[in-house]
Amino acid sequence: MKISKTEENYLKAIFSITEKNQPSASTNAISKKMKTSAASVTDMVKRLAKKKLVIHESHKGVHLTKAGNQIATMLVRKHRLWEVFLVEKLNFLWDEVHDIAEELEHIDSDELMIRLDDFLGNPKFDPHGDPIPDANGEFATRQQVALNELKVGEEGIVVGVRESSTPFLQYLDQLGVGLGVKVKVVEKYEYDNSIKIILNKTKEMVITGKVCQSLFLQKK
Repeated sequence: MKISKTEENYLKAIFSITEKNQPSASTNAISKKMKTSAASVTDMVKRLAKKKLVIHESHKGVHLTKAGNQIATMLVRKHRLWEVFLVEKLNFLWDEVHDIAEELEHIDSDELMIRLDDFLGNPKFDPHGDPIPDANGEFATRQQVALNELKVGEEGIVVGVRESSTPFLQYLDQLGVGLGVKVKVVEKYEYDNSIKIILNKTKEMVITGKVCQSLFLQKK
């Protein structure tokens, strides 16, 4: 079955919305993700439903069928592998790779992705800490918590971000916060949920509550 690049993007958008334990994606959520009108989303959902790639239940939203989920998962796999390649082999910054990977993910070559995966050493996570599904669609898992869940005196290593927008990633770069950085919680401020931390045992700073919720760490 042939599907268009736009149809693939919709499937990946629905996958992204439902990835965080959401049972289905609402039309409004898809519209926001795809930056298009609700009417356009409705038309596309009908088209995808005819191809048996999604199921749309009135008042319950849209979810992927097994076939739709398989396509979306492989798109995610390609996207995240390309991000690893761009960062590790071509020296792009982690805030520069998303749009490029959005284009590369539509290359239809299973052999290319097998060779790319092997060339990169079969990575389990992308440059933003998101898991990369393997060729069978299985995702790696690990124990991680948001920074705001750590208690005073606890330490962890940054392993991922909840948000991967360019402004947010650039802001983290300015702070000196990236994957692999060691963080120790020094003080928590109830007033605005900000947290005073020490980076790599040397640099002390206060992080806003919003940023704390968007940083994932593995506790030491």
